[in-house]
Amino acid sequence: MRSFVLLCTAVFALVWQPLLAQDASGQTRKEKISSIRDWGKRDSQAIPLIAKYLKDPDTDVREEAVKAIIKIGTQYSLDPLIEATHDNDASIQSQAVDGLVNFYLPGYVTTGGLSHTFTRVGRRIKSALSSRNDQTVDPGVLVRPDVIEAIGGVITGGAGFEARADAARAAGVLRGRAALPALEKALKSKNSDLIFESLVALQKIGDTSAGPSVAFLANDFDERVQTTALETLGVLHVTTAAPQIRQVIGRPRNDKVRRAALGALAMLGLPADKSIFEEYANSKDSDLRIAALEGIGRIRDPQDFPALEKAFNDEKNLKPRLAAAFALVSEGKLDTSEFSPLRYLVNGLGLSKGNSASQAYLQELCRRQDVRQAVVKLIPDATKAEKLGLIAALAPNAGKETTAALEQLTKDPDAEVSISAARSLRTGKARQP
Repeated sequence: MRSFVLLCTAVFALVWQPLLAQDASGQTRKEKISSIRDWGKRDSQAIPLIAKYLKDPDTDVREEAVKAIIKIGTQYSLDPLIEATHDNDASIQSQAVDGLVNFYLPGYVTTGGLSHTFTRVGRRIKSALSSRNDQTVDPGVLVRPDVIEAIGGVITGGAGFEARADAARAAGVLRGRAALPALEKALKSKNSDLIFESLVALQKIGDTSAGPSVAFLANDFDERVQTTALETLGVLHVTTAAPQIRQVIGRPRNDKVRRAALGALAMLGLPADKSIFEEYANSKDSDLRIAALEGIGRIRDPQDFPALEKAFNDEKNLKPRLAAAFALVSEGKLDTSEFSPLRYLVNGLGLSKGNSASQAYLQELCRRQDVRQAVVKLIPDATKAEKLGLIAALAPNAGKETTAALEQLTKDPDAEVSISAARSLRTGKARQP
């Protein structure tokens, strides 16, 4: 009798198990995934067919639907991806967020997002959040408000810290100003990855009103959080945090933290810190010398001109010399002769090791009309790399001379230069009220 019962049970399992795996539409999990993958190879008209699976009880099916919608990648993908950000699975939330960014920044899913690092059970590869993402959409890109709202919702209420950190990263990439309240709230989290990504996002968005919310992290126990917080205080120009930054310089846990703190203080450029900058201007540590020279340059005290000129002439290392050049131009030395500091900064745009520093210095300096007028004179003799760098430095700054120079560069024989100049002009017009 026992054998007969066991036999009946086995037969029941063989007959009914496939049927139990079917939903009301009569599809098994395998069939659903196969259908989704087939539809994912089509155009946007297939999206409604795929989107219905976002409510499927099977997590694998929902995940496959999100992937297919991302793959199609048109504007019609946005609404179902926003819906998927409300899923109760962290991996699906993360993939939906990355898909939203991917629409505005094609390739992000494979190059900048974190969702591809998740395993099926939602765990992340430990190194996934260790590297900093510096991608951002072009300033002229207009992101739908409900996209930023959905991403902000994941930052504060995601199914796991990995998804929340991924959403914070996405908010920065999209320059999502509307996500600021969510990012500021995330700074009070106990998860270091989420705090780190939120800090980087605040830097990218660049809204100084968020700066004071960062100050309490200047002494955080996590070194990466502390150094990034210090950097953020400088980028957002939080002058009220200067006392805390000075305290860190006086009692840093290590040299890396001291460099971050001095760099932040240099960004503030307060006359009260001149003695601190002078103390480190001749340091054996090149990063400390760089920060000190930058800080002196931003103070713009004419009495510092001889010391800065000596540093520019005597410095042997590229980056500290670029810092000295920046300081001299900031002080008002705007001649464009062959060995002038301004020309040295422009030449740095063509050097692999000096490009990023020169770019940052020139973009800051070009906020001033007198510097823009001097820089424009160097464009005719500039190399391709220098022209591209100058376009990036001039583009964010209004002025008749800037517009005229960019319009002239749209006629450049090099296609990359002309296209970059035209794009910058369009971005400038988009910013105008």
